[in-house]
Amino acid sequence: MSITASQVKELRERTGAGMMECKKALVETAGDLDAAVELMRVSGLAKADKKAGRVATEGRIVTATSADGKRAAVVEVNSETDFVSGGDVFGDFAVAVVQTALQAWPDDLDGLLGASLDGSTVEETRRELIAKIGENINVRRFARLETAGVFGTYLHNNRIGVVVAVEGGDTDLAKDIAMHVAASNPLCVAESDVPADLLERERDILIGQAEQSGKPAEIIEKMVAGRVKKFLSEITLLGQPFVKDPDINVGKLLDNAGARVIRFVRFEVGEGIEKKDENFAEEVMAQVKGT
Repeated sequence: MSITASQVKELRERTGAGMMECKKALVETAGDLDAAVELMRVSGLAKADKKAGRVATEGRIVTATSADGKRAAVVEVNSETDFVSGGDVFGDFAVAVVQTALQAWPDDLDGLLGASLDGSTVEETRRELIAKIGENINVRRFARLETAGVFGTYLHNNRIGVVVAVEGGDTDLAKDIAMHVAASNPLCVAESDVPADLLERERDILIGQAEQSGKPAEIIEKMVAGRVKKFLSEITLLGQPFVKDPDINVGKLLDNAGARVIRFVRFEVGEGIEKKDENFAEEVMAQVKGT
């Protein structure tokens, strides 16, 4: 049968796919639009499965806060290239995912992927987006926070996102703390939050370094104690010099405001993902030899 331009146009509007793909699907389904949509969906999901193993280290961080200001969520969504992550389609998906996290309030990533999103699930929408864009898309991680106080949120070029829960302060202070966390990347809030194994490893390193000085044991002990204190001030939020006023640390800033940080989350795009070392010249040569 003959496939009309209006049929192709309608299928494109319903699927977002290219003209030739739409025409091919309509031919295979004898012009049945609903069947063509389902065929393209199945085909697209198969393509998405093939792309699932490709490393996605670009992307964006998105945050959202509930209307009453008592809940917040932050999500990292990845793509293979910054070209895709900077596009509106990818951006709209990332925003929809964080809003879903805020509304569905899932316990874990599987719960978020299975949550409802515009008549489908987040996972189904993700796979359909892969088929449409042609790159692997990954909802990598999310965090949810609750507070009886206020939230401070900060985004830096959509690549670093911070949410800070503060009690006893105002929104301006909370935002300043969020900006500080984005810039200084503390490991945790206070010294009591530092993992014991991390502190022990650092102490062992410092002892080894101090012993090379050849100084008496009591001097070495004082040297190590001082260096441990410095280490803790560098990795804890409360111990770090405040980025807007390095003459005061964050702990003192909060004390002066009668406030305290309950929790913070800082996500940076691609952190911890092993990036593939691309050699495009070799890749092109390999393709040439294969033809």
